Amino acid sequence: MSRSLFGAGKLRGWPARPVLPSRAAIGGSPLATRRSSLKTSLRAIERAFVEIDATLRRLDKRVRNAERASRRTNGRRPAKLTPKRRAQLKLQGAYMGYVRQLKPAQKARVKVIKAKRGFEAAIRVARRVAGT
Repeated sequence: MSRSLFGAGKLRGWPARPVLPSRAAIGGSPLATRRSSLKTSLRAIERAFVEIDATLRRLDKRVRNAERASRRTNGRRPAKLTPKRRAQLKLQGAYMGYVRQLKPAQKARVKVIKAKRGFEAAIRVARRVAGT
């Protein structure tokens, strides 16, 4: 072959683009070459799908493990509040809200009342002492 692999470039030393010899000139059928390159491409695509499938399976396993871990945060289920317990918590919150405003001597007086007569009486006294 007398042709060079590169055609004449516009800039000196830089080819415009490579000029490759035809497949027929090299030897071998262009149809057979196309068929083998198609097989090679299909095998590469198939390998890529297998890799994607394996990656998705690993990801699925990790997501399921994370979901399972998030469900068992500390191994305990949240407690269900009964209406009676909810009422107790509401009284306790009201008591704490009033007692926070009191001076130490007033707090001590209200605590004694709570111990003797319960939350309701302590809340009444704390409300009166706080002036609200």
